[in-house]
Amino acid sequence: MPDLLVRPHAPDADGRVLEITPASAGWSHVGFAVHRLTPGGRLGGGEAGREVCLVMISGTARIVAGETDFGVVGGRASPFDGPPSSVYVPAGTAWRLEAASAAEVAVCSAPGVAGRRPPRAIPPEAVGRSVRGEGTNRRFIRDILPETAEADGLLVVEVITPGGNWSSYPPHKHDRDEPPAETALEETYYHRLNPPQGFAFQRVYTDDRSIDETMAVEDGCVVMVPRGYHPVGAPHGYDLWYLNVMAGPKRKWHFHNDPAHEWIVKPKG
Repeated sequence: MPDLLVRPHAPDADGRVLEITPASAGWSHVGFAVHRLTPGGRLGGGEAGREVCLVMISGTARIVAGETDFGVVGGRASPFDGPPSSVYVPAGTAWRLEAASAAEVAVCSAPGVAGRRPPRAIPPEAVGRSVRGEGTNRRFIRDILPETAEADGLLVVEVITPGGNWSSYPPHKHDRDEPPAETALEETYYHRLNPPQGFAFQRVYTDDRSIDETMAVEDGCVVMVPRGYHPVGAPHGYDLWYLNVMAGPKRKWHFHNDPAHEWIVKPKG
């Protein structure tokens, strides 16, 4: 099995600082890459069998998908500054992007079928916002591409976990194809910290402990979750943002809490 923790590297010619493919991850659905571009930097893509969600993590870029020119997209200074601007690109549609300022762009992908829908913009005002948990389990959700929005396989969401809080907690998993109790979804966590010199912890483990890894994640790291429970903790003083990309055989997010810890969210009394 590949290492579950993927660290960024120096930008390549396309500004790519990390990339996860189904082949490198040893799974079947999720692809994820991050590009850090200087003004005027370009990238593009468009595979016949994969849909894409382009998420502007920071900065601005002109994005064209198929025959649609979305103009300059983005504008937030960092992922902690409000919801993102994104563009959904269906499978089989060529896309290109040119940075209008220094920009960080996430390219999220999953299997798709060409011709089902046109490309579309997902502006900040279209991003669903909610709060989960309470006390030190409180975190803030930004739904970019939830299951209620049209796509073939992709589910994309941002989460901000305040310093001292836990997230993806109590530990839950989604690795069995047994809806409605649980659906099988591969997942990546792209982590950023504020201030950036901080760190956080993520554990990935299965019931039989065939996977049981606890990782110290730093700014710019990705954790891959092929299966198992995957809680995250943010130390005091450092807010944690992460971008989740999920995909699997069914585009539904049904999860199963670790029975040992489910008491945390059960009604009292």
